[in-house]
Amino acid sequence: MKKLLVFIIVIFFIIFALPKKTGEDKVVLRFSSWGSQSEVVILKKLIQEFEDSNKDIKIDFIHVPQNYFQKIHLLFASNLEPDVIFINNQYIQMYIAADLLEDLSLFVDKRQYYNTALNCFMSDSKLYAIPRDISNLVIYYNKEIFKRYNVKPEQIKTLIDLRNAAVKLTNNKHFGINCDEETIYWAYFLASNGGGIISDNKKDLILTRKESIEALNLYADLINKDHAAPSKSQIGSLTTAQMFINQKLAMYISGRWMVPKFRDTIKFDWDIIEFPVQTGNKVYIDSSGWAVSKKSKHKKEAIRFIKFLSSEYSSEKFAQTGLIIPARINSAEKFLYDSTSIPESSYIFINMLKKSKPFPVNENYAVINDILKEKLQELFTGKKRAEEVIDSKIKKKIESLL
Repeated sequence: MKKLLVFIIVIFFIIFALPKKTGEDKVVLRFSSWGSQSEVVILKKLIQEFEDSNKDIKIDFIHVPQNYFQKIHLLFASNLEPDVIFINNQYIQMYIAADLLEDLSLFVDKRQYYNTALNCFMSDSKLYAIPRDISNLVIYYNKEIFKRYNVKPEQIKTLIDLRNAAVKLTNNKHFGINCDEETIYWAYFLASNGGGIISDNKKDLILTRKESIEALNLYADLINKDHAAPSKSQIGSLTTAQMFINQKLAMYISGRWMVPKFRDTIKFDWDIIEFPVQTGNKVYIDSSGWAVSKKSKHKKEAIRFIKFLSSEYSSEKFAQTGLIIPARINSAEKFLYDSTSIPESSYIFINMLKKSKPFPVNENYAVINDILKEKLQELFTGKKRAEEVIDSKIKKKIESLL
């Protein structure tokens, strides 16, 4: 049954990705992206504007809302990859290692971008995607609950402060904070404490270090010992974002991408504060951007398209929705330093960049992440401590992938 399903998916994407004729003498560029409905609306408008100004090009937009990289892998394996690919830094390394992407270094003015965003897509001094956005984590908080329990947001400076605040804000009406199991969330605690998964040079495992183990245990303790964060069973069919909207969470750790939804749905007074970073340490950023397939038969036109997608004009179309932190410096500062917008402290998204570094990943990161997802279940459910979960077998297994 599994083989049949894979076969059907492959056939579907082969048919879907076959070059299409427009009936006119136009170059057809296949362009793939994930994205929410609101994001797709922006993309389609930008595509239409590009086509109106470039009569010789037609964009065949391939929207993949779920299992994006699994499906893009299939297209590459079938030699039917898109000409232009929206990609993130967590997956780009495997494509770089396989020599599947074009070097775009000559087609971007690096002075216009945050270095941390550019570094997410650099390898051997070459740039393999032009960054669209930067993703970091902050703490959304319910001002009314904070005031009710006399918790001052400006006093949350360390992970211990964060834990203490979460405990104080927890009662039978709401939890203090979310501790989601996705890697991006718990990895922030590790980095803040001076640890991490793999080193910045991507060669060494640092998950076994004292700082990493200590932070993992603190994260799990918020769920299992303090009961200040909901367990998976307590979350149930909801998401932690919905719990925050419903005032079942006093604090919510997440990124800029939640702003449009919160603007539309939250009825209480809310804002953001910086994720606490221990002195001298840095937390992580991720980035997404536009890449070009090295096998594309229309590289000239593809580069013309990504120049438009990465322009200041296009960047601001995404930024004004509150959806992203633009990788372009001018666009970010224009929208996130606007004190009239919600959240009031949007500038914090930019301020956090000073305390951030690219998430270290290599071409095997997806495999490493899958291993950790499975093993850390024992930690998050309270069955084992971090030092028991991250044992010599796991250490050896991950080190073999570095």
